Amino acid sequence: MLDMGFEPSIRKIVAQTRSERQTMLFSATWPKEVQSLALDFCTQQPIHIQIGSLDLTSNRQIQQKVVILTKDQKENKLREILQQLGTKKIIIFCQTKIKCDQLQLYLIQDGLRCKSLHGDKRQSERDFVMNSFKRGDTTVLVATDVASRGLDIKDIEFVINFDMPRLIEDYVHRIGRTGRAGAQGVSISLFDSYEDAKLAGDLVGVLRESQNEIPNELSHLANVTNSGYLNYRKWNAPSGKIQYCS
Repeated sequence: MLDMGFEPSIRKIVAQTRSERQTMLFSATWPKEVQSLALDFCTQQPIHIQIGSLDLTSNRQIQQKVVILTKDQKENKLREILQQLGTKKIIIFCQTKIKCDQLQLYLIQDGLRCKSLHGDKRQSERDFVMNSFKRGDTTVLVATDVASRGLDIKDIEFVINFDMPRLIEDYVHRIGRTGRAGAQGVSISLFDSYEDAKLAGDLVGVLRESQNEIPNELSHLANVTNSGYLNYRKWNAPSGKIQYCS
């Protein structure tokens, strides 16, 4: 809810509740922004319960593939990937609402059963799109980060990052839409060697920690930009391939 811009609304609601209230916060990650919010909202020193490590980690049931390319190569590469995947249920993430709608039209012209989902759609439209996707009437969902959290559809086999997110936390949330409830999943990220370079170091860290293969080009970008690399240098897990799910 913080990432979706609801913090002012949350603060307004909290300000109008009684001080002796009981406050409970739940988060899949524990960044500084959430820690600060917890301290602000809790009238007493909060009790912190964590499951697992506080380090940013991704689901090891997900095979993470990264394709290094340039912006003008993305649409052709996406078409190539989708032709290989066939009728699998897929979520494609874009960074903007406009791009979602543009990509939806592009894929419909290719004969795909595709719909878009973003914040400009009315709730009734969102419900219609999601029900169509759950039933399998729609097999390709093009979405902004509005679909990266709280979406639990167990048979999503592939997540494609057409646009990379700005933050590595959002990347982890996005790919977490696949590989649910012990199933295997695959994420494919189209990584722009220019626009996404600053994310290279953090992405290398996530891939290393989850024992996924790190492309040589991505390692080179991480070394050049040194972006986030120090945050993950403690991870020494060997890289390795996870088998493609059938």
